[in-house]
Amino acid sequence: MKSFLQKFFIWFVLVLLLLVGYGQFNGNFNSNIRGIVLSEFLDSVEAGQVAEVKIKQNEINGKFIDGSKFKLNALYYDGLMKELRQHKVKIEIVTEESLLFYIGSIFLSWLPMFFLIGMWIFFMNKLQAGSSKAMSFSKSKAKLFGGGLVKDKLEDVGGISEAKGELIEIIEFLKEPAKFQALGGKIPKGVLLIGTPGTGKTLLAKAIAGEAGVPFFSISGSDFVEMFVGVGASRVRNMFEDAKKQSPCLVFIDEIDAVGRARGVGIGGGNDEREQTLNQLLVEMDGFEANSGVIVIAATNRPDVLDPALLRPGRFDRKVTISLPDVNGREEILSIHVKKAKVPLAPDVDLKIVARASSGFSGADLMNLINESALGAAKENQKVVLMKNFDEAKDKILMGVARKSMVMLVKEKELTAYHEAGHAVLGLLLEMTDPVYKATILPRGSALGMVVRLPENDRVSVSKEKLFADLIIGMGGRAAEAIVYGPDKITSGASSDIKFVTKIARSMVYNWGMSEKVGMIYYGSSDSIYEHDKSTFSDKTAEMIDEEVKILIDDSYAKALKMIVDNKDAFERIAKALLEFETLDKEQLDKIMKGETLLGK
Repeated sequence: MKSFLQKFFIWFVLVLLLLVGYGQFNGNFNSNIRGIVLSEFLDSVEAGQVAEVKIKQNEINGKFIDGSKFKLNALYYDGLMKELRQHKVKIEIVTEESLLFYIGSIFLSWLPMFFLIGMWIFFMNKLQAGSSKAMSFSKSKAKLFGGGLVKDKLEDVGGISEAKGELIEIIEFLKEPAKFQALGGKIPKGVLLIGTPGTGKTLLAKAIAGEAGVPFFSISGSDFVEMFVGVGASRVRNMFEDAKKQSPCLVFIDEIDAVGRARGVGIGGGNDEREQTLNQLLVEMDGFEANSGVIVIAATNRPDVLDPALLRPGRFDRKVTISLPDVNGREEILSIHVKKAKVPLAPDVDLKIVARASSGFSGADLMNLINESALGAAKENQKVVLMKNFDEAKDKILMGVARKSMVMLVKEKELTAYHEAGHAVLGLLLEMTDPVYKATILPRGSALGMVVRLPENDRVSVSKEKLFADLIIGMGGRAAEAIVYGPDKITSGASSDIKFVTKIARSMVYNWGMSEKVGMIYYGSSDSIYEHDKSTFSDKTAEMIDEEVKILIDDSYAKALKMIVDNKDAFERIAKALLEFETLDKEQLDKIMKGETLLGK
């Protein structure tokens, strides 16, 4: 409403300026009219010099034949009309002024005063607006969604059934607080959602508000903090005051670690703006004044940096960990997103296989996977999304766009085919590892080819047998190169494979106690696979660890060489099929292993 009035006033002033300009122009135009006396008028009429007249009470306005204008004041008499008619003068008689003329005359006479009053009102409004902006600087930036406006429900959140179960009673309290208060129960004042980015923390908080049908305040931790000390604390107070008026309600603070970091750490001592804001937040959540009906939900992926006072009972009583979804959770999330986005799926699409292929994906990653699949299908002018679109989208997200325009020499393409065939044949022969899903020699990112293996289920722990099988498959590419081209003509193509097997072998010896010589001793984790943290053990122990790691890798390489040689026919068939088809799926690979011939392109 205020914005409308300001715009109306601006247009009003512009219209006034136009009217003033018109009046000025009209006044200058009228200044060209010459005043004459009655005798001169009569002489001009008799001489035939008057073209037309307009008679209005005691005033006569007219125009000469030469175009010049005149006016005079004279009493109208009967003989005047006769003379004018004799000399063929055009006559117009105005009997009375119109109402619009009188209003216009009054308006024009008062126009300067209106203009001054309007300018005074305009500048006063500007001064008040500037004052209100200065006062609103310390107001909360939290966005309020009224009860019923939040449309998200718990059924829209998948893959985190345990976390949803933890929060059900909060929804019940918001709907029926008397049920809990009658038995002296107190609902948690704060709930801290902990999880990696994209796991659905914000969506879960909105779903709670949507289920309960209560107002929902949303703000980021960084919105509290400004360069001026005290502003953040004032915003916290203002936010809780607004929340009390909407009680019962939810307050969601995203990325609370921006304001809730441990005090006394870093520059600024204990008096910087962030710590003052945190102090006020602590007081509001569990101070002398009760915030009945106001529940604070906060989200972070850095719980380790939060202040201990923020995490104690009475503030954030409950910590809910939202982990990455397992295979069943991923399938549920995919189904929800497909339904919400109304993505038409082809009959060959199996979301269970897509879920298996997307291990480690968060809810946001899965939404992106569906979107990329739909975009890929639209690009190909398809009416439905096919399984190949999901495969392409997953590979694009993980490894980048396929470099189909990349020109490879025949020898390089052949080398890549044999390298990937080595991985593939070992993956198909070893039963204790993840099944091979597909093999390809299409370049993606920095990789010239790859063999994709999909776990049938998410694993909590991994056996030594499975790890050793992974080492053998990892060395399959280098072993294939050595068998086909000789040990002296191996290439750098196995660099990522060597890094992969080194990391597994070192973890087996270093962290998981899977070496009899080193023993079941935990030597600590190291981010680098090439360096030891020598503060935890001696140089002799480090030497022994390196020897055991080398033995594991050498044994897996020897096993890979033997298995490829023993199954050289299948190995050769897979390599030639890759050269012909470039990509082979599991069904095609199984046929090749049985000796069946694939149909050509």
